[in-house]
Amino acid sequence: MSVSARGDDRARRGSRSAEAGGGARQPGPRAPSLRELTRTRLRELGLRPSRDLGQNFLVDGRVLEVVEAAAELSPSDVVLEVGGGLGVLSERLAPQVGHLHVVEVDRLLASALEDALAGFENASLHLADAVGLDLAALRPPPDKLVANLPYGVAATVLLKSLEELPDAKLWVAMVQREVADRLAAAPGSRIYGATSVLAQLSCEVRLHRRVPRSAFLPAPNVDSAIVVLRRRSAPPAREVRTLIRAAFAHRRKTLAGSLALSEGFGTGVRERARKALVSLAHPADARAERLSPADFVSLTALLEEENPAVGERPEDEARLAAPLAREPK
Repeated sequence: MSVSARGDDRARRGSRSAEAGGGARQPGPRAPSLRELTRTRLRELGLRPSRDLGQNFLVDGRVLEVVEAAAELSPSDVVLEVGGGLGVLSERLAPQVGHLHVVEVDRLLASALEDALAGFENASLHLADAVGLDLAALRPPPDKLVANLPYGVAATVLLKSLEELPDAKLWVAMVQREVADRLAAAPGSRIYGATSVLAQLSCEVRLHRRVPRSAFLPAPNVDSAIVVLRRRSAPPAREVRTLIRAAFAHRRKTLAGSLALSEGFGTGVRERARKALVSLAHPADARAERLSPADFVSLTALLEEENPAVGERPEDEARLAAPLAREPK
């Protein structure tokens, strides 16, 4: 029996016992909290949360309700949950949607997730690393992502899903507060970067709710937040993604200088970029954080006019995307 189902069952038994006694109701035993149930389940499995996998289990039912409400769930939804954990969120999502894909990298949690999903024929469990999983191959294809994302890969998984799930419309994710801030950051701010631009080119990004450390077991060393992304356009072209990542690859350099240090942009890119920036009403020596998301699309087009090969090599994007998770904060 799953974690939250155990708590509900014990609460129902306590209520029936009180009614059967007749007369004045005697207070029954207190139903165990989600935190207590999570501790018990981990002991039964002989497990401890893994720091290496960024495991911080959500144990606040009120926060789970906020996630559910923000996800705007309906029977037609196909939802992707990355980081299923003990299945606490999974068993809330499954009864409300058409299909639920649960991805979990930790095979030691397989039995807990199988238990949580046992009663749902509309749920699929994928024991895999979401960073390497081909999300576009999932069937039926997800149109929403709802998850308490593992902290170490939260930004990577979100950006990957934006690209690989072009028909997805809504993301509701628990992430580190600093990741949420970066996703929603405005041009010119210290934390505005490639993550901000890539997310905002496809979506309206909103920090929905701050979440205290006490909502997790174990309590993380960082603050958390629920972030909501609502798609408004298709993912940017590969050439645009490559330029964005190259532009922010050397944050202390000017944008033109950063492109000159990156491969795949042809000879003379420094001067061509300076000229293009001026035509976009920016200083020739502007840094990447000055440009709006739309400016990067325009800049890519201007550079391609003079050098059609800009950003066309897939290996350039893959190489530049690798350090994205380590983007300066």
